[in-house]
Amino acid sequence: MRRQRLIFHIDVNSAFLSWTAVYLLKNGNEVDIRKIPSVIGGDPHNRRGVVLAKSEEAKKYNINTGETLFSAFRKCPNLRVESPYFDLYKRCSNAMINILEEYTPLIQRYSIDECFLDFSNMEHIYKDYYTVAKEISKRIYRELGFTVNIGIGDNKLLAKMASDFEKPNKIHTLFKSEIKDKMWPLPIEKLFMVGTVSAKKLKNVNINTIGDLASCDKEFIQYLLKSHGIILWEYAKGIDKSPIINRDEVDIKSISNSTTTPHDIITEEEAIKVILGISENVGRRIRQEGKKAFVISITLKNKDFISRGKQKMLVESTNCTETIFREACDLFKEFWIGEPLRLIGVGLSELTKDSIEQLSFFSYEGKNKTENLDKTMDTLRNKYGENSIKRSTLIK
Repeated sequence: MRRQRLIFHIDVNSAFLSWTAVYLLKNGNEVDIRKIPSVIGGDPHNRRGVVLAKSEEAKKYNINTGETLFSAFRKCPNLRVESPYFDLYKRCSNAMINILEEYTPLIQRYSIDECFLDFSNMEHIYKDYYTVAKEISKRIYRELGFTVNIGIGDNKLLAKMASDFEKPNKIHTLFKSEIKDKMWPLPIEKLFMVGTVSAKKLKNVNINTIGDLASCDKEFIQYLLKSHGIILWEYAKGIDKSPIINRDEVDIKSISNSTTTPHDIITEEEAIKVILGISENVGRRIRQEGKKAFVISITLKNKDFISRGKQKMLVESTNCTETIFREACDLFKEFWIGEPLRLIGVGLSELTKDSIEQLSFFSYEGKNKTENLDKTMDTLRNKYGENSIKRSTLIK
């Protein structure tokens, strides 16, 4: 059967840990840290920092990504910890991309360990998509030493959902004809872009599975979750029209800013004000560069200056201050555990030229209005200075 689109999602299994393991084995290490309780993150000597990646054996001790090393050691005293090697990870990621480019030129890097491949209209080259996926998986393991999950679907959403079904080293499909059986029975929090806050709101109205959401009234979901609800409702039905943005069209540089406060930030209200100020700054800078961002991230440092971060991929690229602020706040609310903070940062990455507009299946209400507001504020600040105008929530 001829398909309109055929998308692969490649996801490296426990990327940081796998890449570190391969490096250690090639340099004489006798133990494969993937097969013992081990994690990547922080300083193994003073046990400071957080878990960035964990082995399957570490999962048995209920060690979670994002928790402190101190906590992880309490659960597993013989835990092995390796510091991250980010230069190594970039090289491993690039090596994988070099292999994938032999199969299709249409590749979008989603993150350092994930990417999308477009095989649409390539039936004359590849007769069987599953055979291609198996060949890619085997080559990556044989040539680079690590395993990947591959999800195959009619669009980016379904391919990404498929790659998460079962790990590690698996190939799964999720086509539109399979949504009812494979995706709808899953818990609502398994749907891409459903965070902790959204899941709680949905469960409060008895929407517990992806199928429950798909069968709901669209207007009700929009009322419950605003514009984000439209995205989730469409996703629950398997709808995603976003294109593959070729890696050559994406500027991998980033724009970020952070604020270190003279005192501990202990309330959400204080943090939100800081986030707004930073969002104003990075929003203005990205517009000056003539760019838009697909990824928004937030960085938090506690009073001991231990850093933690979280990022989110947007459906539509943006340089709108209001959108940056809203998404950064959502990340903060899902990520902050209530500890006193001394630094908050907001970052924008996966930058594209302002002229590149990703297709979306909804339009933000008042989008032109917010864009005009941003332009007006930029003009006034350029003419009269940075502090000449502020949004009302920043004025005391």
